Amino acid sequence: MIDWRHWHNEPYLVGGLVFVGWLYAILAGPWRTRLAPAGTPFPRRRAAAFAAALLLFYLAVGSPLDQIGERFLFSAHMLQHQILVYPAAVLFLLGLPVWMVDPVLARPSLQPFLRFLFNPLICGILYTLVISLWHMPDLYDLALRQKTVHVAEHLSFFGAALLYWWPLLSPSRAHPPVLPPVQMLYLLGVVIGMTPIFAYLVFSDNILYPTYEFAPRLFADFDAASDQLLAGTMMKIIGLMVSVTALCWSFYTWSAQKSDAGDGPANPR
Repeated sequence: MIDWRHWHNEPYLVGGLVFVGWLYAILAGPWRTRLAPAGTPFPRRRAAAFAAALLLFYLAVGSPLDQIGERFLFSAHMLQHQILVYPAAVLFLLGLPVWMVDPVLARPSLQPFLRFLFNPLICGILYTLVISLWHMPDLYDLALRQKTVHVAEHLSFFGAALLYWWPLLSPSRAHPPVLPPVQMLYLLGVVIGMTPIFAYLVFSDNILYPTYEFAPRLFADFDAASDQLLAGTMMKIIGLMVSVTALCWSFYTWSAQKSDAGDGPANPR
């Protein structure tokens, strides 16, 4: 059964998160004078957001939730993915100051590739493909059976999520967020693109993943079919709620920009 005291402490997980946090602290602290304009203060709010992103990442893949999702419940595994894709990725990007990312992203040699990678169409396609392909039965069940593949799955989910959010939350001046009307079309396009995998999970007549079909039941009346239905519904409902919230924010930003432009000085007669 579940050992609620079991938290992952593998060196690649804990060490990786500690290294990323240490690197951020070095860049935001001692190296800030080299990277940022003179007099730039320590980015307290951004640092807090970045630390929260690392904490959420660990809670998603290092807490007992990982054991439940790996061995018992598809819906718990889906919750892991939602944490990585939404709050963890959002806070990660919000935690990055422009002066920390643009010394790399503004390099002329990288511009052709980065302009292609950060194009909203490419971001949306890559995000949709990564999420959809990992939910194919053979690949998904392989990740549940082999730890290395499972780690690759979670890292690719997080990387795809950073691309998904980039057109809206980019911290870079070299590759800034797209205009609010484009953001709204982008969000709508991703919602449509994710609909087939949602339908595949929810309306399948079979249990798609053998691991969950034959897993011990944690709740007597909650069988594998109900678990799969809940997981697919979580994917769509949580994703839709986040997308609608982001779309409303983009619309509000667009409206505010137009209002500010309309309040400019009147033309002289």
